[in-house]
Amino acid sequence: MNRVIHHCQSCQSPLTRTFVDLGLSALANAFVSLPLGTGAPDKAYPLHARVCDHCFLVQVESVVPPAEIFGDYAYFSSYTDSWLAHAEAYAEMVIGRFELDQSSYVMEIASNDGYLLRNFVRRGIPCLGIDPAANVAAVARLNGVPTRVAFFGRALAEVLAGEGRLPDLIASKNVLAHVPDINDFVAGVSRLLQGDAVYTVEFPHLLSLIEQVQFDTIYHEHFTYLSLLAVEPIFVRHGLRVFDAQEFSTHGGSLRLFVCRAKAAWPAHAGVRSIRDKEHRAGLDRPEGYAGFGDRVRQVGNELLAYLNRAKAEGRRVAAYGAAAKGNTILNYCSIGPDLICYAVDRNPVKQNTLLPGSRIPVYAVERLTDDPVDDILILPWNLRDEIIAKFAWLGDKGCRFVTAIPCLEIVEN
Repeated sequence: MNRVIHHCQSCQSPLTRTFVDLGLSALANAFVSLPLGTGAPDKAYPLHARVCDHCFLVQVESVVPPAEIFGDYAYFSSYTDSWLAHAEAYAEMVIGRFELDQSSYVMEIASNDGYLLRNFVRRGIPCLGIDPAANVAAVARLNGVPTRVAFFGRALAEVLAGEGRLPDLIASKNVLAHVPDINDFVAGVSRLLQGDAVYTVEFPHLLSLIEQVQFDTIYHEHFTYLSLLAVEPIFVRHGLRVFDAQEFSTHGGSLRLFVCRAKAAWPAHAGVRSIRDKEHRAGLDRPEGYAGFGDRVRQVGNELLAYLNRAKAEGRRVAAYGAAAKGNTILNYCSIGPDLICYAVDRNPVKQNTLLPGSRIPVYAVERLTDDPVDDILILPWNLRDEIIAKFAWLGDKGCRFVTAIPCLEIVEN
């Protein structure tokens, strides 16, 4: 059962300002198993994002219980080559920068299938993964990554500290937005950080979301949409400080923050001020910076629907590549179904031979593109567009077009 929150989950101020209202939407990773047991529609929840007028944290108004979302998870990190390369580069960086070795201890929160920690395991560095999804944790263990199945927060941190599990490095990639109580999560991190231990956190940057109209990254799994300006006060509240910040192109534009205890020895780096200044210039410290986003979202949706209806009228068959969570947001927002997109494909076997939640578009293995050719491919994970087009250049050579909808409709053809 979902609950509606009326106060900011960071500072508890009343939530009155709409950022964007995307209507009712099914859970982004609630894939429908085949054969269908019933013809009942998928369970849908309001997807209404608001912005706090006090601390400017963007957050969804309707909160679905985490256990309903993450208990048996369909997302496996290891199916994206560019993300694996990003994780390996991160491991190399932190091992060198923080002089990690066999005497160190590394912890990852939301460790998924071990995609990151296996880089530390290979180097003999002790580690522990924490993830609430038993199915992905089982895969991580098969890859040699010790993993505890649990939701992370203050209570679990107390247990880990009591066991003497105090890490030199804590990592979390694209999880801070996934927690329904961000203060509880950061309090847990603070409990485990001792001395000069470091916490690194990555998340899609709210500034990129606004500038590039990345509204499809809004779905029920993401309880918050983060900027440096919004998260810094949360860290300060729990005795922590951000001492470095970096920008990356992953997920359409992300931030990586380096966090330590307030009195730790790590000096402040210029990256923090640079990003903070950029957010100030964009207006993320005042309501005007968030105005008009809903109108821009409607324009993107109208462009996509116009293209799909035009393709249908011209007799062009369209398939979708990537059964991505972000893709399900845009499909449900635009009420797109199998009449406009004949099927979707995905590399992840867990998603294959299912129906996309809400839209009920069938999902198959990637080989379907060979067995049942189409005229156009709509790339739902637009952040991987170049990687996907390069991998399927042979389809382009046969006349197939590649299409992305965000930040605006773009059709690529040879």
